[in-house]
Amino acid sequence: MKKAVFPVMLCLLLSISSVSRAQFLMDMIDTSTDVGKGMFSMYKNFNSLRLGGYMQPQFQIAQRQGAKGYAGGDFAQHVNNRFMLRRGRIRVDYERSNKDSMPVVQFAFQFDGTERGVNIRDFWGRFFENKYDMFSLTAGVFPRPFGYEINLSSSDRETPERGRMSQILMRTERDLGAMISWEPRRRKDFWRKLKVDAGFFNGQGLSGTADYDSHKDFIARAYFRQLKVSPKMRLSVGASVLQGGMQQFTPYINKIQGKAFVIDSTGNIDKVAPRHYYGADAQLRVANRVGWTEFRAEYIRGKQTATAATTETPGSIPMAGGVPAPLYIRPFDGAYFYYVQHLHSLKHQLIVKYDWYDPNTEVKGKDIGDNVDDRFTAADIKYNTLGICYLYHFSPQLKMFFNYDMVDNEGTSLEGYTDDLKDNVFTCRLQFRF
Repeated sequence: MKKAVFPVMLCLLLSISSVSRAQFLMDMIDTSTDVGKGMFSMYKNFNSLRLGGYMQPQFQIAQRQGAKGYAGGDFAQHVNNRFMLRRGRIRVDYERSNKDSMPVVQFAFQFDGTERGVNIRDFWGRFFENKYDMFSLTAGVFPRPFGYEINLSSSDRETPERGRMSQILMRTERDLGAMISWEPRRRKDFWRKLKVDAGFFNGQGLSGTADYDSHKDFIARAYFRQLKVSPKMRLSVGASVLQGGMQQFTPYINKIQGKAFVIDSTGNIDKVAPRHYYGADAQLRVANRVGWTEFRAEYIRGKQTATAATTETPGSIPMAGGVPAPLYIRPFDGAYFYYVQHLHSLKHQLIVKYDWYDPNTEVKGKDIGDNVDDRFTAADIKYNTLGICYLYHFSPQLKMFFNYDMVDNEGTSLEGYTDDLKDNVFTCRLQFRF
């Protein structure tokens, strides 16, 4: 912990030092003279350093002690209520522009500090070409360009957490890689509302400390934003694809045939087991008398390679008894739907959210666990979540969430999962932002 804190604090002190030097230079400029005014204008045009962040202290109550879920992580075995600091982020951004006020280079560093430790969340640089004002190259640790919810910042999202599907398939949202973006930046460009991102990434995200195979994930997204449907309606639509996988270090791979897993043990070592995702999303915003109403939807389906116990992408080579563990390939699908509504004032918002995640679309209900030879586990169970949230904005720097998630799992033949688990969670959260 101390070793992790030191470099973070050093970076923060250097950032503050840069801000102090910048302020010192500003104080040295006499803006009452023409030369001073010119220097001040040049400084503003060519350099921009910004420090920001937010923190999210919260209190939660679960239906039972030891409840497991995705509303901030599992509860401890003998705990059904808790105070926690869900996120504590500090971010430093630097941007350099040219004489036409067009960006040339951008840099971002963000870390997350909570009672559970300190971790890097963003550390990337971006270069912009300024001949056509269309292309940029990003490299480092940054969010994967897949879907809408995954790229919606936790500080801007109207609900405490992303859906179960988003958290499982894209744990930590970020990965290490490089991406090319096509996004016209000139105001009169006909295609200015279209953005296309495409890049290659390690694959395991920040759930692992280093890449463990030579295979890279290709991720791409095309997004039309704020298309004018009517004077009061704006529509945004997107499509995403992920073509990836993980190298197999064991000859045993489990594939679905009918309603059972069948072991394939022939010539699998060093082959790539698939992680293929296909998604589509849409957001419709309608202006009303006091604010706006918004509907959001996203659907994702594909194939996921993981282990018997979970459908999360492994952060390291899965091991069992000192040797690589068998992998499991499952067809999956999932979706989420948002309804966001201002209530009589911009300070009050009501949010209703429904999401589902089916990690194995080939098997349902009581067929899971009916025969031990089928090798189904709790990782194959479908979950539905209905969340109702009231959000109050005290100011641009402070807001409060009151959220209740009703989680429903399908009944199976597995011991402990024959009926719906008692894992509903109430969350009361404050978010401070600067």
